[in-house]
This record gives sequence, structure tokens and C-alpha cells, in this order.
Amino acid sequence: MRLGGACFNHFPQASPRRRGGWCKLAGVTKLFLPQAQLEEWALADKADLREGRLVVMAEGGVTFPVTPAVHFVQLVSGEDTQGLVARVKTEEQLARLGAEQMADSVLVGDNAYEVVPGYVAEVAAGAPRPEGADTKPDSEADLLAAFILNKMG
Repeated sequence: MRLGGACFNHFPQASPRRRGGWCKLAGVTKLFLPQAQLEEWALADKADLREGRLVVMAEGGVTFPVTPAVHFVQLVSGEDTQGLVARVKTEEQLARLGAEQMADSVLVGDNAYEVVPGYVAEVAAGAPRPEGADTKPDSEADLLAAFILNKMG
């Protein structure tokens, strides 16, 4: 996926059950978190959104700033001339494109897309640990990435 002009990796094929991703960008890790996943976590008291921040209860209430965004899943009609499929765009980026969002659809000119609403979380630099790593995470990014990778499956 692309977030602005930077790379944005995602889980294999971004299947409907495993949408989300991470990317390390110049000291910041950005993760796309689908709204449905956040609602699941909120119901289970694992994480919640409060005043524009993701609060991860499982990590002692650690918070991360979030920005509303969408993941473009597929083109429904028209042509994907801007290459939006498999990309993540924030509300600000959608506004610059002249896009209109309605639930899980986005219109850009005459083109219609299916999207997954969610948020982009930003955390301090640090790479996610591989599954089964025995060492303690070094940063907030490691904690959030480990939480997300363990809970999204």
C-alpha cells in the first residue's frame, strides 16, 4: 500500500479478515488499523479510540496518535487512473483528491471504489519483532506492532 508518497506494507493480499499493515518511515512507523478491528478490540477492552488517540489497554494504556483513513480494496466502476487500489489515504489526502467518502465507498470523479474505513496510527521508530522472539520489545512501535500482529489473526 502507499501512504502519501511512502511505502506502506500490508498483510498478504490484504484479505477481508486481515487488513492492516505497517511501514517504517524515517523514525516513524505507520500502521493502518481497520475500523472493524478497532471496534472488536474496544468490545473486548483491549484497545480504544479516545480524543484522536489509540489507547492500548493490554500494554498499560500506551497511546498512539491516529488519523482517519481508508484502504482502497477494489475498483467498483470506472478506471483506476490514479492507482488507488491497494493504497491507504487519509481524510486530508481524500479531500485533496476531491474524493467523497460514504461508509465503505469512495467516489473520485467518475470512479467508484470499495474501501475499508479505519485509522493510521503513528508510533516512534522500531521494527516489529518476528513471532516467537524471546526478547522484550524495545519501543512503543514494537509493542503496538506485536499487539496488532498477535490480535489480528
